[in-house]
Amino acid sequence: MASRFKKMVKAFGLTDAIKLYVRVKLKPYGVLYASKYKGPFYLRPNTTDYFTFDQVFLRDQYNIHFPFDPKNIIDAGANIGLASVYFSHRYPNSSIIAIEPSSENFKVLSQNIAPYSNVKTYFKGLWNKDVHLAITNSDGENNSFMVAETTAENPNSIPAICIPTIMGEQSWDRIDLLKIDIEGSEKEVFESNYETWLPKTRAVVIELHDNMKRGTSKSVFKAISQYNFSFDMQDENLIFINLD
Repeated sequence: MASRFKKMVKAFGLTDAIKLYVRVKLKPYGVLYASKYKGPFYLRPNTTDYFTFDQVFLRDQYNIHFPFDPKNIIDAGANIGLASVYFSHRYPNSSIIAIEPSSENFKVLSQNIAPYSNVKTYFKGLWNKDVHLAITNSDGENNSFMVAETTAENPNSIPAICIPTIMGEQSWDRIDLLKIDIEGSEKEVFESNYETWLPKTRAVVIELHDNMKRGTSKSVFKAISQYNFSFDMQDENLIFINLD
């Protein structure tokens, strides 16, 4: 617990850390406040929400040095929006697209990003083309939902969007930061139709899930290797920086 408190002090300052530390010890989490951020953090009790909060703010997993200031950011697999909040705070002049296919997660995401006008939400899944998807493990943890292609007629279908469509809708000619944590769907995203957007992407921060879907790493590395990206790792993420 002492280590957790130190991390809270580093992330939020002493005064807020004391309040957060007490609030977290009491459980359930509910609403957490930190004055350096524009709004509160909404965390559901008995879910993986606090684990995500710990990853983003206490373990500081997205504290990555980029040789540029990201402007166009995609947060794919946004979950409850904490990474989007982090990016919005760190890069206040950026434009952020937060994509999340789970309706329950999306409700909390919408609450968490409400004070941040530079974050736009998509209640969709990310795929290599614009199709429909369905969650295949609805009984899974809140941060581990997987999807598969389905038809629009499926009552449980969710619209999916591809990166070229996002770029077209936002009138982006490049992506500065593509954060991907999509529980195995990275296999499909990097499997085809990547030629139009990957060389126009300056940084990819991705968590791979071969344990959930075989072939994800192979798909990602095969696509990435065709371009001039450097490689690094931090926490659970692989970091690719486009050197061209």
